[in-house]
Amino acid sequence: MTSLFTEAELVLVGLTLFVGVLMLWVLLRTGRIERDLQSRLGERLDQALGAQHRDVLRDLHEGLSRQTDRIGEHARADRELLQRGLGAASVQLSRSIEALTRSVDGRLQTLAGQVNERLDEGFRKTNDTFASVMSRLATIDEAQKKIDGLTTNVVSLQELLGDKRARGAFGEVQLEALVRNAMPPDAFEFQATLPNNMRADCLLKLPEPTGAVVVDAKFPLENYHRMFDDGLAELDRKAAQMAFRADVRRHVDAIAGKYILPGVTSDGAMMFLPAEAVFAELHAYHPEVIAYAQGKRVWVVSPTTLMAVLNTARAVLKDVETRKQIHVIQDALGKLAKDFNRFDERMNALARHIEQASKDVQDVQTSSRKISAHFHKIESARLDEIDKPDDAPAGALQPPI
Repeated sequence: MTSLFTEAELVLVGLTLFVGVLMLWVLLRTGRIERDLQSRLGERLDQALGAQHRDVLRDLHEGLSRQTDRIGEHARADRELLQRGLGAASVQLSRSIEALTRSVDGRLQTLAGQVNERLDEGFRKTNDTFASVMSRLATIDEAQKKIDGLTTNVVSLQELLGDKRARGAFGEVQLEALVRNAMPPDAFEFQATLPNNMRADCLLKLPEPTGAVVVDAKFPLENYHRMFDDGLAELDRKAAQMAFRADVRRHVDAIAGKYILPGVTSDGAMMFLPAEAVFAELHAYHPEVIAYAQGKRVWVVSPTTLMAVLNTARAVLKDVETRKQIHVIQDALGKLAKDFNRFDERMNALARHIEQASKDVQDVQTSSRKISAHFHKIESARLDEIDKPDDAPAGALQPPI
């Protein structure tokens, strides 16, 4: 809008300057011509003394005066025409400026409305985003609290697993939970005392030829953790691995010596490792320890593999119980067979009675039809046909009744 006003003002200023210069030039030109003519006429009048010359100069002066007046009139007409054109141009320019002002005002109002709408929408979105951020911050706070609680629990678990007695109790509790969930109540016993006065963590009472199987919980964790310590040197790491293998072998020897009793238990026992990671470490990187345990008839199991063993033992117990009940099932089937034979005989007798009754019913129906036929003949008053025997000739007379 500022650039348009500047252009209009420049046009007006230019036109005004042009008209002023033009008028100044006409006036200067007219005055110069008049002075030149006067000076020349004066010289000629001074030089010419004749009357004719004076008359000619007078006529020329009059003609020049008339010409000057005519030029002035034309200049005034041009000036008036220019003023009228400038006035019309000014009016048209004012109208254009007013229309442009109205158009610009309308556009500014429209733009202001759109800006207000955009600002309102932006404020709403900002408020929604702020509310969402606050809710997420609240969720993050809750999660942080849970993480803090989990950290506390992890620290407590680490403290628990750092003590040998606590680790042993943890393994025994996990073993007890697995066995109770998988086996019937009369198939196991916890803290059972053996004839050699050794107390087993769990004694599985399986049928012969397996017999009683001892499950003892062990948790070799110190040297296992040392093997994965990042700040440990390579030689110290290897020493920790050797110590870990030695710990497992020592546990295997203890189980083989305490819980495998000929004539009392089975020829093997199980060492329960409560951690799957320790079990996987042994099988993946220490196969010689597993082979040593198998040679001692000690089977190393984890929670997953122990659950598989317990499910198999439960299936065996179920099969044994089924076998024990076979004679009962056979007796029940024999009695059922006798009852069925007796039922078949009675059913055949009933069928014969039904067949005889059916025949009797047919005979009764035949007699009924004959009686019905006699009643029909009586109703028709054909008594002679009633008294006439069936084998008498058609024309023979019958004795009176």
